[in-house]
Amino acid sequence: MTQNAEKKPGTKRADFTPLVDQTKTTGTGPIRSQIPAYVTLTPPCAAACPAGENIREWLAEATAGRYREAWEILTAQNPMPAVHGRVCYHPCETGCNRGEVDTSVSIHAVERFLGDMANEKGWQFKAVNPPSGKKVLVVGAGPSGLSCAYHLARLGHAVEIREAGPVAGGMMHFGIPAYRMPREELAQDVTRIEALGVKITLNHKVTDLMAEKEDDDFDAVYLAIGAGAGKHVDIPAKEAPKIFDAVNLLSDASKGEAPLLGRRVVVYGGGNTAMDAARTAKRLGATETLIVYRRDREHMPAHEFEADEAMAEGVKIKWLTTIKEIDGDELKVERMEIGADGKAHPTGEFETLTADAVVLALGQETDSTFLKSVPGLEFSWNGTVEVNENRMTGCEGVFAGGDMVPDQQSVTIATGHGKLAARHIDAWLAGTTYVAEEPPALVTADMLHLPVYSDVDPKEQAALATSKREGFDEVLSGLSEKEARYEASRCYSCGSCYECDNCYAACPEDAIVKLGTGKGYEIDPEKCTGCQSCFDQCPCHALEMIADTAEISHA
Repeated sequence: MTQNAEKKPGTKRADFTPLVDQTKTTGTGPIRSQIPAYVTLTPPCAAACPAGENIREWLAEATAGRYREAWEILTAQNPMPAVHGRVCYHPCETGCNRGEVDTSVSIHAVERFLGDMANEKGWQFKAVNPPSGKKVLVVGAGPSGLSCAYHLARLGHAVEIREAGPVAGGMMHFGIPAYRMPREELAQDVTRIEALGVKITLNHKVTDLMAEKEDDDFDAVYLAIGAGAGKHVDIPAKEAPKIFDAVNLLSDASKGEAPLLGRRVVVYGGGNTAMDAARTAKRLGATETLIVYRRDREHMPAHEFEADEAMAEGVKIKWLTTIKEIDGDELKVERMEIGADGKAHPTGEFETLTADAVVLALGQETDSTFLKSVPGLEFSWNGTVEVNENRMTGCEGVFAGGDMVPDQQSVTIATGHGKLAARHIDAWLAGTTYVAEEPPALVTADMLHLPVYSDVDPKEQAALATSKREGFDEVLSGLSEKEARYEASRCYSCGSCYECDNCYAACPEDAIVKLGTGKGYEIDPEKCTGCQSCFDQCPCHALEMIADTAEISHA
């Protein structure tokens, strides 16, 4: 197979031999019609990152062993790499062009390595702008609120977060089990944000937003209340066993106040929270944990690796099944089938399951009832708050993001919302409007010239706990320095020159000038014939052939 040939989805590229079309002219000859130009394009990892991280650049610094520089590039966009390296579902890796060849770069593992190194060495953030004299209130100390506060503080604003709970972190603390998100690393990332000057007031539930804004002279507000309430479903129950909400169960387990579940536990739902609830139930003493989900694995909302890890720990999953009725410790369930429309439909076939406890994991929603009195706010059907293109609600000076607005729910999406809102709040406070720069074109795998690369397997994160998973200790180890540097080096640097000298060596006319380490190259138009040898040899598509308007004769 050639590099330009059609590739079937799900297959790897086995042959990178480029197709040469002898009928086409590339522009060299008496009159040059094209000339190379160096470009910097958008890699798919960055395009897919909800937090907007400059992944390619911090991987390059990590490859060179400049870890502090890599961490600073990373945290310019995302202040909590030790957290995100553990809990982000890494959509960046789904888009990674390396996945077309062997396996995507394990970006999240290198991010965790940098975050853990920062905690170990005590690296601190630096403010970017001098004090502005403006004050901003952030409601909620979850990922979105912490991100917004961090970026506002770096921009010079005084920020106070008011959090209803006893600990900062929101659902990162109370909704993600400790075996995935150790509390010490989370606390260290939060402490670093506080050290930047962000004030976090705990056990403070905001009930009258406008009064607090006016009484304490806040110039703007950012609403970042997480989805801490579980969705409910009406299931007929004659005599119910212990029925728990998954969000509350995970929160109570995090506080050390977990209820007694019994020997056999049924978890109802098919999302990531259901997987966490089932794994938590086993750690709380359940000898048999069964997930009941109305659709099949192909249509489940949980990520594949979440289901794999749950089943590896002994959790069983009963697909295409829905609970119809509960009577004591018996559950009447109905078999479902997936129709042509992709939805689950009842079959009329029933069976009975037994359970000591049922955990409902049917999604989460935000409790925004305390905002009903805020003038101008508009609400969606699920209680979220509507915002305009500047992330502002219908109330002037009140912005919102994370689980407060209609969007997908994840730690990284919420973090990206917080950063974007901070940009808009900063501009609004200055009487201007923030307009994001349009990113350069995307670099796809078929644009790369990769004959110099071979298959190199990624460094895997090793399992830490025993197969029984009896406690809440972290289950995956981090990478060693050698492993992290190796993994970072697997990056193709898509769309950005990394000075490999391929273009310099390929040019038959000595038309490429080296400017020195870190400065790249330039094209000498007096010598270039437009033969595109440099373009054909550039592995990362940092060169493009453009129309030549100079019309220099080479006769």
